[in-house]
Amino acid sequence: MFQAGSANLNPWTEAKVDDNPNRGPMLIISGEKDNTVPPAISKAEFKRQQEHSKDVTEFVQIPNRGHALTIDNGWEEVANTALSFVTRFDKS
Repeated sequence: MFQAGSANLNPWTEAKVDDNPNRGPMLIISGEKDNTVPPAISKAEFKRQQEHSKDVTEFVQIPNRGHALTIDNGWEEVANTALSFVTRFDKS
């Protein structure tokens, strides 16, 4: 939890996203009203990932939602968004 919270300050944290050109598909989900990780930061990472990887990178912004996307009311919408993304790329 600490590593994730300080990931922007520590370039060696285990929570950082690797610049791996061979990674699989990535979905970045942002809450429209997120003040902890504002949508501008999520969109910047989305653009960065598009530039550094040949694999699919997608961005979804959930309207009227803050940072606690998976634990607030409406978490089902976030889960369904992620599930839809994952099932599109399931290779099993």
